Amino acid sequence: MDFIYETERLVLRLLHESSAPDVLQFYLKNRSILEAVEPERPQNFYTLEYQSTLLRCEFQLAVKKAALRFWVFQKNQPGQIVGTISFQNILRTVYQSCQIGYKFDSDYWHRGFASESVQKAAKIVFQEFELHRMEALVLPDNQPSIRLLERIGFQLEGKRRSCICLPSGWTDHLQYSLIHEPDCF
Repeated sequence: MDFIYETERLVLRLLHESSAPDVLQFYLKNRSILEAVEPERPQNFYTLEYQSTLLRCEFQLAVKKAALRFWVFQKNQPGQIVGTISFQNILRTVYQSCQIGYKFDSDYWHRGFASESVQKAAKIVFQEFELHRMEALVLPDNQPSIRLLERIGFQLEGKRRSCICLPSGWTDHLQYSLIHEPDCF
């Protein structure tokens, strides 16, 4: 597995703990948007120490192919984080599946960066992790994310009732999946 991948306009990278200041800045800048739609964070989340530790752990998980987080940058602005895409809950054996999540800096919405990078990242994970199925959970009123998933080829499977506890309480999410079609075994 490589640690850097490119699309036409973007660079997807695994980051080391030395990038903690940039990651912290991304989270601080987008804090109000992200905190409304994600589970409550630990009290020390918005510290360099926490972000450094998290990046170190995520890097180790990526090397083991147990989880993966790409950070997205524009080629013409390589020092500015545009967003992030993560692959978690990687199940092996008969499942060969994972969950995908993504978040992007609000300054970069509606430019196609999410579609371009999510599509590339999904292809990488399917090929290099040899997975068969990818799932995405999305809030029912998040139309931009729903359009992104459907444009890439994810299909709606249904509603997962009361499946994630957000600051507003337990919430329903729509479940989408994308299937990689090569031979089963």
